[in-house]
Amino acid sequence: MPITGKGPLVIGIGNPWRGDDGIGHAVVDALADTPGLATAKSHGEPAELMELWQGHDPVILVDAIVTGAAPGTLHRLDAREPLPRGARYSSHGIGLAEAVELARSLGELPETLIVHGIEPARLEDGACLSPETLDTLARVVTRITKDLDEAVSRSRPAL
Repeated sequence: MPITGKGPLVIGIGNPWRGDDGIGHAVVDALADTPGLATAKSHGEPAELMELWQGHDPVILVDAIVTGAAPGTLHRLDAREPLPRGARYSSHGIGLAEAVELARSLGELPETLIVHGIEPARLEDGACLSPETLDTLARVVTRITKDLDEAVSRSRPAL
């Protein structure tokens, strides 16, 4: 059983050198100075993710997600339920859905795990974040802050 008590964590997943695949890292940069919040950047490898989130709760993952929706669309998924396999989560070798399910099967899933996926406009090597994705950045940060507030207040015992 993992050690708990490390508090909330936001992990930005992606590759900042592949256009909108860098949105996860950009969100972590925007949240880096938030008091009481740990942040980390990852390329999305399952073992790395499980090591990063061990003992943290709640955990929020941020990554580019390709579903065919309009660029900049914000998707919010609660990983207490299996993630849909139809969407292509990120551009990494193993999909984020598979990494979450692997962690679930190993008993390494945080109690609260939320995925915020942003629909990319471009994923080319060497590209910077698209205007559509940049426009979503503030909304993602606001939504994550709200999710963290709700999760922390649920975990506090009532007086």
